[in-house]
Amino acid sequence: MTNEINTPEVTLTIEGHIAVISLNNVAKKNAITPELMMQLSQHLTTFDDDDSLWVAVLDPAGEHTTAGLDMPKFFGPTATAKPIPATQVDPFGLKRRCKKPVISVVHGITYTIGIEQMLASDIVIAADTARFCQLESKRGIAPLGGAHYRYLTRTGWGNAMYHLFLCDEFDAQEAYRCGFVQEVHPFGKHRERAMEIARLICKVAPIGLQVTKQAALTFIEHGEKTAIDIVPSIREKVFATEDFKEGIKSFVERREANFQGR
Repeated sequence: MTNEINTPEVTLTIEGHIAVISLNNVAKKNAITPELMMQLSQHLTTFDDDDSLWVAVLDPAGEHTTAGLDMPKFFGPTATAKPIPATQVDPFGLKRRCKKPVISVVHGITYTIGIEQMLASDIVIAADTARFCQLESKRGIAPLGGAHYRYLTRTGWGNAMYHLFLCDEFDAQEAYRCGFVQEVHPFGKHRERAMEIARLICKVAPIGLQVTKQAALTFIEHGEKTAIDIVPSIREKVFATEDFKEGIKSFVERREANFQGR
Protein backbone atom coordinates (compact mmCIF):
# COMPACT_ATOMS: atom_id res chain seq x y z
CA MET A 1 0.00 0.00 0.00
CA THR A 2 2.95 2.34 0.49
CA ASN A 3 5.59 3.72 -1.83
CA GLU A 4 8.90 4.84 -0.36
CA ILE A 5 10.17 8.14 -1.74
CA ASN A 6 12.83 10.68 -0.79
CA THR A 7 10.67 13.81 -0.51
CA PRO A 8 8.76 13.94 2.80
CA GLU A 9 5.03 14.08 2.19
CA VAL A 10 1.68 12.65 3.17
CA THR A 11 -0.21 11.02 0.31
CA LEU A 12 -3.84 10.05 -0.18
CA THR A 13 -4.89 7.24 -2.51
CA ILE A 14 -8.40 5.90 -3.03
CA GLU A 15 -9.59 2.32 -3.43
CA GLY A 16 -13.35 2.22 -3.85
CA HIS A 17 -14.77 3.78 -0.69
CA ILE A 18 -11.43 3.51 1.17
CA ALA A 19 -8.98 6.39 1.63
CA VAL A 20 -5.40 5.24 2.27
CA ILE A 21 -3.36 8.01 3.89
CA SER A 22 0.40 7.45 4.11
CA LEU A 23 3.02 9.50 5.94
CA ASN A 24 6.34 9.23 4.12
CA ASN A 25 9.54 10.54 5.67
CA VAL A 26 11.37 7.22 5.77
CA ALA A 27 14.85 8.77 5.73
CA LYS A 28 14.10 10.07 9.27
CA LYS A 29 12.00 7.14 10.49
CA ASN A 30 8.87 9.10 9.60
CA ALA A 31 9.65 11.94 11.99
CA ILE A 32 6.79 14.40 11.73
CA THR A 33 7.40 18.01 10.74
CA PRO A 34 4.82 20.81 10.99
CA GLU A 35 4.38 20.60 7.22
CA LEU A 36 3.67 16.86 7.38
CA MET A 37 1.27 17.40 10.27
CA MET A 38 -0.64 19.96 8.22
CA GLN A 39 -0.75 17.65 5.18
CA LEU A 40 -2.06 14.83 7.37
CA SER A 41 -4.77 17.11 8.70
CA GLN A 42 -5.73 18.22 5.18
CA HIS A 43 -6.01 14.65 3.88
CA LEU A 44 -8.07 13.57 6.90
CA THR A 45 -10.37 16.52 6.28
CA THR A 46 -10.72 15.58 2.59
CA PHE A 47 -11.66 12.06 3.66
CA ASP A 48 -14.14 13.21 6.29
CA ASP A 49 -15.86 15.68 3.95
CA ASP A 50 -16.22 13.33 0.96
CA ASP A 51 -19.46 11.33 1.16
CA SER A 52 -18.07 8.73 -1.27
CA LEU A 53 -15.27 7.81 1.18
CA TRP A 54 -16.43 5.59 4.03
CA VAL A 55 -13.30 4.42 5.88
CA ALA A 56 -9.70 5.60 6.15
CA VAL A 57 -6.57 3.50 6.59
CA LEU A 58 -3.57 5.37 8.02
CA ASP A 59 -0.53 3.45 6.77
CA PRO A 60 2.89 5.05 7.36
CA ALA A 61 5.45 4.21 4.68
CA GLY A 62 8.47 2.00 5.31
CA GLU A 63 9.30 -0.03 8.39
CA HIS A 64 8.45 2.49 11.13
CA THR A 65 5.29 4.33 12.14
CA THR A 66 7.11 7.40 13.45
CA ALA A 67 10.01 8.31 15.71
CA GLY A 68 7.93 11.27 16.90
CA LEU A 69 8.05 14.99 16.30
CA ASP A 70 10.94 16.70 14.55
CA MET A 71 11.40 18.63 17.80
CA PRO A 72 13.36 21.74 16.66
CA LYS A 73 10.67 22.48 14.08
CA PHE A 74 7.96 22.49 16.74
CA PHE A 75 9.76 24.10 19.69
CA GLY A 76 12.42 26.78 19.99
CA PRO A 77 13.74 29.66 17.86
CA THR A 78 13.64 27.77 14.55
CA ALA A 79 10.11 26.41 15.02
CA THR A 80 7.78 26.57 12.01
CA ALA A 81 4.72 24.95 13.58
CA LYS A 82 1.31 26.56 13.05
CA PRO A 83 -2.04 25.67 14.67
CA ILE A 84 -4.29 23.29 12.76
CA PRO A 85 -7.28 25.35 11.55
CA ALA A 86 -10.46 24.63 13.49
CA THR A 87 -12.20 23.73 10.22
CA GLN A 88 -9.78 20.83 9.61
CA VAL A 89 -9.60 17.42 11.25
CA ASP A 90 -7.13 17.36 14.13
CA PRO A 91 -4.88 14.25 13.73
CA PHE A 92 -5.02 13.82 17.53
CA GLY A 93 -8.81 14.09 17.65
CA LEU A 94 -8.70 16.71 20.40
CA LYS A 95 -10.73 19.27 18.44
CA ARG A 96 -12.37 18.17 15.20
CA ARG A 97 -12.35 14.37 15.05
CA CYS A 98 -13.19 12.18 12.04
CA LYS A 99 -16.84 11.20 12.09
CA LYS A 100 -16.10 8.10 9.99
CA PRO A 101 -14.22 4.87 10.83
CA VAL A 102 -10.42 5.21 10.88
CA ILE A 103 -8.00 2.26 10.98
CA SER A 104 -4.37 2.82 11.99
CA VAL A 105 -1.57 0.57 10.76
CA VAL A 106 1.53 0.54 12.98
CA HIS A 107 4.93 -1.09 12.66
CA GLY A 108 8.47 -0.70 13.96
CA ILE A 109 9.17 2.42 16.01
CA THR A 110 5.86 3.90 17.17
CA TYR A 111 6.81 6.59 19.67
CA THR A 112 5.04 9.48 21.41
CA ILE A 113 2.65 11.10 18.91
CA GLY A 114 2.59 7.87 16.92
CA ILE A 115 0.80 6.26 19.85
CA GLU A 116 -1.45 9.26 20.40
CA GLN A 117 -2.50 9.36 16.75
CA MET A 118 -3.25 5.64 16.67
CA LEU A 119 -5.33 5.98 19.86
CA ALA A 120 -7.27 8.78 18.16
CA SER A 121 -8.32 6.27 15.50
CA ASP A 122 -10.91 3.53 15.98
CA ILE A 123 -9.10 0.28 15.18
CA VAL A 124 -5.34 -0.42 15.30
CA ILE A 125 -3.66 -3.25 13.38
CA ALA A 126 -0.03 -3.82 14.40
CA ALA A 127 2.91 -5.62 12.91
CA ASP A 128 4.83 -7.91 15.23
CA THR A 129 7.76 -5.52 14.77
CA ALA A 130 5.97 -2.62 16.48
CA ARG A 131 7.73 -0.94 19.42
CA PHE A 132 5.90 1.63 21.54
CA CYS A 133 7.13 4.28 23.96
CA GLN A 134 5.45 7.34 25.49
CA LEU A 135 8.74 8.96 26.44
CA GLU A 136 7.91 12.68 26.66
CA SER A 137 8.54 12.86 30.41
CA LYS A 138 12.09 11.63 29.81
CA ARG A 139 12.59 14.92 27.95
CA GLY A 140 11.14 17.02 30.75
CA ILE A 141 7.76 17.51 29.13
CA ALA A 142 4.51 15.51 29.10
CA PRO A 143 2.21 13.93 26.49
CA LEU A 144 0.18 16.64 24.78
CA GLY A 145 -1.76 14.68 22.16
CA GLY A 146 -4.28 12.80 24.29
CA ALA A 147 -2.23 10.01 25.89
CA HIS A 148 -3.10 11.29 29.37
CA TYR A 149 -6.71 10.14 28.99
CA ARG A 150 -6.80 7.73 26.02
CA TYR A 151 -4.48 5.33 27.83
CA LEU A 152 -7.16 5.25 30.52
CA THR A 153 -10.10 4.71 28.16
CA ARG A 154 -8.26 1.89 26.39
CA THR A 155 -6.64 0.00 29.25
CA GLY A 156 -7.56 1.30 32.73
CA TRP A 157 -5.65 3.10 35.45
CA GLY A 158 -3.02 0.55 36.44
CA ASN A 159 -1.77 -0.32 32.96
CA ALA A 160 -1.99 3.34 31.90
CA MET A 161 0.06 4.68 34.79
CA TYR A 162 2.53 1.79 34.50
CA HIS A 163 3.58 2.78 30.99
CA LEU A 164 3.08 6.55 31.38
CA PHE A 165 5.20 6.66 34.55
CA LEU A 166 7.95 4.29 33.38
CA CYS A 167 8.20 5.85 29.91
CA ASP A 168 9.30 2.34 28.90
CA GLU A 169 9.40 0.68 25.52
CA PHE A 170 6.92 -2.17 25.07
CA ASP A 171 6.20 -4.53 22.21
CA ALA A 172 3.16 -5.37 20.11
CA GLN A 173 2.02 -8.20 22.36
CA GLU A 174 2.00 -5.90 25.39
CA ALA A 175 0.08 -3.31 23.36
CA TYR A 176 -2.40 -6.04 22.47
CA ARG A 177 -2.72 -7.09 26.11
CA CYS A 178 -3.47 -3.51 27.08
CA GLY A 179 -6.03 -3.06 24.32
CA PHE A 180 -4.07 -0.36 22.49
CA VAL A 181 -4.06 -2.53 19.34
CA GLN A 182 -6.77 -4.95 18.21
CA GLU A 183 -4.72 -7.41 16.14
CA VAL A 184 -1.03 -8.31 15.65
CA HIS A 185 0.28 -9.88 12.44
CA PRO A 186 3.67 -10.53 10.81
CA PHE A 187 5.07 -7.44 9.11
CA GLY A 188 3.44 -6.99 5.71
CA LYS A 189 0.49 -9.20 6.57
CA HIS A 190 -0.70 -6.50 8.96
CA ARG A 191 -1.18 -4.12 6.03
CA GLU A 192 -3.15 -6.72 4.11
CA ARG A 193 -5.32 -7.35 7.16
CA ALA A 194 -6.03 -3.63 7.66
CA MET A 195 -7.27 -3.35 4.09
CA GLU A 196 -9.34 -6.51 4.52
CA ILE A 197 -11.03 -4.99 7.57
CA ALA A 198 -11.61 -1.73 5.68
CA ARG A 199 -13.32 -3.63 2.86
CA LEU A 200 -15.51 -5.47 5.36
CA ILE A 201 -16.51 -2.17 6.95
CA CYS A 202 -17.48 -0.89 3.50
CA LYS A 203 -20.14 -3.61 3.33
CA VAL A 204 -21.94 -1.99 6.26
CA ALA A 205 -24.23 1.05 6.00
CA PRO A 206 -21.86 4.02 6.39
CA ILE A 207 -24.38 6.42 7.92
CA GLY A 208 -25.25 3.79 10.53
CA LEU A 209 -21.58 3.47 11.43
CA GLN A 210 -21.12 7.22 11.64
CA VAL A 211 -23.98 7.70 14.09
CA THR A 212 -22.72 4.71 16.07
CA LYS A 213 -19.34 6.40 16.40
CA GLN A 214 -21.05 9.66 17.32
CA ALA A 215 -23.01 7.92 20.06
CA ALA A 216 -19.92 6.18 21.43
CA LEU A 217 -17.97 9.46 21.52
CA THR A 218 -20.91 11.14 23.24
CA PHE A 219 -20.63 8.59 26.05
CA ILE A 220 -16.85 9.11 26.34
CA GLU A 221 -17.20 12.90 26.38
CA HIS A 222 -20.43 13.42 28.34
CA GLY A 223 -21.39 10.20 30.09
CA GLU A 224 -24.18 7.65 30.03
CA LYS A 225 -27.22 9.93 30.44
CA THR A 226 -26.30 12.12 27.46
CA ALA A 227 -25.53 9.04 25.37
CA ILE A 228 -29.01 7.69 26.18
CA ASP A 229 -30.66 11.04 25.47
CA ILE A 230 -29.39 11.13 21.87
CA VAL A 231 -30.88 7.72 20.95
CA PRO A 232 -34.11 9.25 19.51
CA SER A 233 -32.12 11.55 17.20
CA ILE A 234 -30.00 8.61 16.05
CA ARG A 235 -33.12 6.56 15.33
CA GLU A 236 -34.64 9.45 13.37
CA LYS A 237 -31.50 9.92 11.30
CA VAL A 238 -30.92 6.30 10.30
CA PHE A 239 -34.60 5.50 9.69
CA ALA A 240 -34.72 8.35 7.15
CA THR A 241 -31.95 6.87 4.97
CA GLU A 242 -32.19 4.84 1.78
CA ASP A 243 -29.68 2.46 3.37
CA PHE A 244 -32.23 1.62 6.08
CA LYS A 245 -34.77 0.63 3.41
CA GLU A 246 -32.12 -1.42 1.60
CA GLY A 247 -31.06 -3.13 4.82
CA ILE A 248 -34.63 -4.26 5.57
CA LYS A 249 -35.27 -5.27 1.95
CA SER A 250 -32.05 -7.31 1.74
CA PHE A 251 -32.98 -9.09 4.99
CA VAL A 252 -36.42 -10.01 3.66
CA GLU A 253 -34.93 -11.13 0.33
CA ARG A 254 -32.13 -13.05 2.10
CA ARG A 255 -29.29 -11.40 0.20
CA GLU A 256 -26.31 -9.18 0.94
CA ALA A 257 -27.21 -5.50 1.22
CA ASN A 258 -25.93 -2.99 -1.32
CA PHE A 259 -25.54 0.25 0.65
CA GLN A 260 -25.03 3.60 -1.08
CA GLY A 261 -24.35 5.91 1.85
CA ARG A 262 -27.64 7.78 1.42
